[in-house]
Amino acid sequence: MKQKVAFFDIDGTVFRSSLLIELVKQLISEGVFPDYAEEEFEAEFLAWRSREGAYKEYIEAVIKAFLNNIKGVHYGEFADVGRRVVAVQSKYVYRYTRDLIKNLKSDGYFIIAISQSPKTVLDEFCGQYGFDKVYGRYYEIGPQDRFTGGIIDEHLIQNKANIVKRVFDKNHNLTHEHSVAVGDTESDIPLLESVTDPICFNPNQELYKFARREGWKVVVERKDVIYHL
Repeated sequence: MKQKVAFFDIDGTVFRSSLLIELVKQLISEGVFPDYAEEEFEAEFLAWRSREGAYKEYIEAVIKAFLNNIKGVHYGEFADVGRRVVAVQSKYVYRYTRDLIKNLKSDGYFIIAISQSPKTVLDEFCGQYGFDKVYGRYYEIGPQDRFTGGIIDEHLIQNKANIVKRVFDKNHNLTHEHSVAVGDTESDIPLLESVTDPICFNPNQELYKFARREGWKVVVERKDVIYHL
């Protein structure tokens, strides 16, 4: 009998923040990145916090700051900071998706994480929640184990539907039947379209509008209440 599979976006869907944001903040705090790196996304953060700018603009500014400053950083130092971030932040998760992962695991599902965050910190975080496979961004490492600033196979992780196709193509023991995916923004639409049971969790406006047109399941967690819309 083939095994059922579930795909989870992580940032904002399982983790109640962004692993990349928390990682960049910690890299600055510990002096691995220079203090001025924070200025590279401060304006976008303030605009988002005051609801005058989009979260997408904020996270894109954080990604840019990360790429601007990762070159030359030793992998070991980076991995150590990632472990410290996860040690502090790992319990900061949504109850709905935390329990969904647990229930799907109990039902025999193969659980996969797909995220734009660095694979190193994702492995550390997802290992605590029983994920069977983790897909994230790989950053190129050059001589003396230092980052070059390049990204490996960016085209693959950029569209999460590519990962879904890869999973089914390479794992014939998995079935597409009753497959589940959970996402929170319009960038997750290709992922959600690739499964039979898509779940839009705390969706932004673009995903919410798309989900309503498609008749997808929409779930919102606010404080200690979970709403099924």
